[in-house]
Amino acid sequence: MKALKQIKAVIFDCDGVLFDSKQANINFYNSIRAYFGLPPMDKEEEDYVHIHTAHESVDYIFRNAPHLREKAQQYRLNMDYSPFIKYMKMEPGLVQLLDQLKKHGLKLAIATNRSNTIGPVLEYFGLKKFFDMVISSLDVRNTKPHPESLYKILDYLDISNKEAVYIGDSTVDYEMAKAAGVPFIAYKNKGLKADYHVDSLLDISRLILPSD
Repeated sequence: MKALKQIKAVIFDCDGVLFDSKQANINFYNSIRAYFGLPPMDKEEEDYVHIHTAHESVDYIFRNAPHLREKAQQYRLNMDYSPFIKYMKMEPGLVQLLDQLKKHGLKLAIATNRSNTIGPVLEYFGLKKFFDMVISSLDVRNTKPHPESLYKILDYLDISNKEAVYIGDSTVDYEMAKAAGVPFIAYKNKGLKADYHVDSLLDISRLILPSD
């Protein structure tokens, strides 16, 4: 595997990369549906909410009950996400990877379609200290796959698109990275188009960091 060169920043997606958050998301959105008397999501809906914003997800899972959409969105905004964080699982090797990258002087950032939940999640797991910038869906006009999130990070860090790498696990992530011209690493998804594929987070350090 050819190593990446001249990388100054590593940018991560959140769900599916930093965390296995699928069960947390399923529980969160099913609780909203249950409040309005609807049954749990089906498999296709579970996959949808994994990669879309909270606003898009609620609209989608209430598409067959449009009269409830606006109330469901308001209910979501007032929900406390903290009870669901315990269902999130940090990916193996994450803290070790972040520590290695920081010790080598790399900047770290997150570009996620999460909204107001990303802050509490990072606080809960003690990860906030590692990241120089976090861009959520609330910080942009255009969410993924639009490249605005990556443009904001590149501008803030004052680096070029070839001096960063983005790590994601979905087509939405790939499309954003491609649009921004940022090299893309697919995490645990060999079927996804990408410049590089890795099966573990520590493989990323072997790609980016100089060998001893």
